[in-house]
Amino acid sequence: MTETSRGTIASFHLIRYPDRRATKYMAFDRPVLRRTPGLAFHRLLGTGRGRSMTLGADLRRWALFAVWPDEASLSDFLLHSPIAHRWHTTAAESWHVRLRPVSWHGHWSGTDPFAPAPRLPRHHPTPDHHAVPDHHATRDHHATRDHHAMDHHPAPDHHAVPDHHAVPGHHAVPGHHAVPGHHAVPGPAPQGPSTDISEMSASPVAVLTRAAIRPSRLAAFYRAVPRVDRELARCEGCLASIGIGEWPLARQATFSLWRDAAAIRAFAYEPGPHRRVIAKVRTESWYSEELFARFVPYDSTGTWDGADPLA
Repeated sequence: MTETSRGTIASFHLIRYPDRRATKYMAFDRPVLRRTPGLAFHRLLGTGRGRSMTLGADLRRWALFAVWPDEASLSDFLLHSPIAHRWHTTAAESWHVRLRPVSWHGHWSGTDPFAPAPRLPRHHPTPDHHAVPDHHATRDHHATRDHHAMDHHPAPDHHAVPDHHAVPGHHAVPGHHAVPGHHAVPGPAPQGPSTDISEMSASPVAVLTRAAIRPSRLAAFYRAVPRVDRELARCEGCLASIGIGEWPLARQATFSLWRDAAAIRAFAYEPGPHRRVIAKVRTESWYSEELFARFVPYDSTGTWDGADPLA
């Protein structure tokens, strides 16, 4: 089953290369991405060896998080970019998902990544062999205030987005207009403009957390990480998770997939290392900047550690 949506979307691409020489692509790909038509926001990211923000880096696996004004811009990138071409021809493994932003709070390097972007004319860049390959967001809808705990009661003045319709793609969340083709992600899609994630209780949810850690709090942060990583590995409702980062040590993030909203709430509220760390984050002001975002993952293709976690 395949599907697309109308309006601002995000995408996450996880690429594993055969060897560590892939580190060169972090430099080569940046200018290509800057010239990519329709790419509203992007970050090339290294990955950790654990399920959350760990110190160990996996030099063979890299990620791209991107925001697009519409489906056509992302599809054009996947069809014509030399970066996407290299993913298909060179990568040992790759996994891609399209994401509908549902709610978010905070900033990334001073920017709101999901703010409506201008629609730029598309052209097809000349392949670079060194490179790999609206519905508009609205304020004053109901989204969650406490992004650390992953699922709290709705509060005003955060960002939220209504629902989309569908077109051809990859693994799709049912409940939209779809075309036969791939496996469906179980669970109904949310209907209408509601942004209460509890209404998506039967659908998978994707979560992105990103933080700029204060230098004075780095030691405390990394002392806490292993316990949270082990807790996350034991969490049955977490379908997949990976630590990602744009700058060693101090600018870290986690991308995770959850069975449903109830699984997120259970991890957020149950007593354990995660709750204790969140309390310290607040009381000791560990972060100078942070972003927390939730998405409906409505399309996926490829494999992540040998399988598609949304299939």
